[in-house]
Amino acid sequence: MQPNAYRRSEHLRALWPWLPLWAAAALLAIFSHGPMPLYSTRTLAVAWEMWTHGHWLVPYNNGVPYSEKAPLLFWMIHAGWFAFGVGDVWPRVLEVIFGGTQLVLLAVLARRLSPERPWVARAAPWMLLALSYAFLFGLQVMYDVLLAMWTLAALLCLTRAPSREEPRWWLFGICIGLGLLTKGPVMALHVVFPWLLGPLWNDWANRHRARWYGRGLLAFLLGFAMLLAWALPAGFSGGEAYRQRLFFTQTAGRVVNAFDHAHPVWWYALALPLLLFPFSGWPRAWVALAMLRRPLDAGVRFALCWVVPVFVTFSLISGKQLYYPLPEFAGAVLLVAGAIALLRERHPRVAYNGWLGTWPLAIGGIAFALFLFVLPWLVQDGRLHGDWFDTTAPYSRFFSVVFLLLGALLLLRGRGEMRRLAFAGLLGTLAINTLFTLTLWPRYDLAPATRLLRAADAQHRAIGFTGTYEGQFHFGGRLQNPIAELQGDAAVEAFARAHPDGLIVTHPSKLDADALRYPLLVQPFRSTWLVVWPATTLADLRAGQRPPEPAQPTRIYPNADGRNRTPP
Repeated sequence: MQPNAYRRSEHLRALWPWLPLWAAAALLAIFSHGPMPLYSTRTLAVAWEMWTHGHWLVPYNNGVPYSEKAPLLFWMIHAGWFAFGVGDVWPRVLEVIFGGTQLVLLAVLARRLSPERPWVARAAPWMLLALSYAFLFGLQVMYDVLLAMWTLAALLCLTRAPSREEPRWWLFGICIGLGLLTKGPVMALHVVFPWLLGPLWNDWANRHRARWYGRGLLAFLLGFAMLLAWALPAGFSGGEAYRQRLFFTQTAGRVVNAFDHAHPVWWYALALPLLLFPFSGWPRAWVALAMLRRPLDAGVRFALCWVVPVFVTFSLISGKQLYYPLPEFAGAVLLVAGAIALLRERHPRVAYNGWLGTWPLAIGGIAFALFLFVLPWLVQDGRLHGDWFDTTAPYSRFFSVVFLLLGALLLLRGRGEMRRLAFAGLLGTLAINTLFTLTLWPRYDLAPATRLLRAADAQHRAIGFTGTYEGQFHFGGRLQNPIAELQGDAAVEAFARAHPDGLIVTHPSKLDADALRYPLLVQPFRSTWLVVWPATTLADLRAGQRPPEPAQPTRIYPNADGRNRTPP
């Protein structure tokens, strides 16, 4: 009993201080502003519509079966709503739980793969928590952090445990199934290559190839059986169009000639410096990767068998988004940490060379601090102008101190370089998120328009939206009815005739005089505007007629502080 208790206490101490530090930063960041449109608001809209209309089997978005995603995340959100009530707090706490679990799983995976190099297990979670893009995307109520968690859990099942050398195949299959129920068949892509290439990194797989591939195939079949246990009844319940999209269009349509997010083959390669920042600016990491030579330990071989083929496959697939390879970020830091560990062991003079330290990132941080310090003068003199510069200037000198201190931290030499870099990366990313909240968030906050639409929906007034509606108002407004998508002037006119007391939302890139005179509300949204019109007023203007003068002035939200004003 004592050895087990000792091991448990050692594992708990291994989580200190990176897990509490990351959890505090993630909670502070994710609650610094509301759910982000359009990612988080769409996920919450689907969960809300399933909840309010009792669609537990088939996800719905704006009154239509939603085939883009499987339902596991929505079910997990519903579980919290059953316990705590409907709101956006639980979904955001869920994302923090997923991210923290991912870090713990990575630490355990690194410990199993590189038991003779404990530095790798200590470094890997620090490196993953510091990745700026992964941290910021983890603030979204989305499926990919949960998918990364199931990916790491599945791959952990393939590794040698202290009490068992053969993989836990049934648990491997269950984790695959949970990943499939999170985001569909793409889950298989994230785990298939470490399994297929298992004999290259796993000694047991090399000795027992028939059992490795036979039982692994059965595990994949178990995972897909879990997916089909939901998809088959959901397909029949959702109707023919939904069934066609669910089983064919959503996956095949993104592979070749993607209907959405199409990018060239080299797109991910160009994005690597952004995805791996701040470690993409650390010379020691690149030198360690460049000096990798055989023999490689199991951890490095595992990371190569995972990251490289998945990266190539995602590059060949037509549809691309920066967050698609999010589960592989853990594999990337495993590779970098393993490479640095080998460099320290084989080439200590190179590994501890001061010129390979964090000075490029330190110079970048100090330069950014100086820019923030002089920004108010540049704005005042008219040398820089624009929404970001104007709204940032009042806060920039405070944040210049933050980045100056982080730059000075990175100039320090000696032991703990990787942790200093991770700490600075995490705090720098948190500072950027805070600066965004103070400056640009009002351009993403849909609360003014949502309040107006919520009141209209409660009065059973129809609502239309010109173009494609992404569900951005449904959860925030707790809307009970679908919003009609209106394509073209004829659709606007027909909607106004059918619903003379209805409202129509438009999103022009620029405002004209009519948009400041006749609508009920105008507010900025990202680089465009949202305008809420009485349906008949907009129809008259589109038909070239003069509508009656409005009974009250248009409510306008042009300012960064969110206060409304009316035109003179």
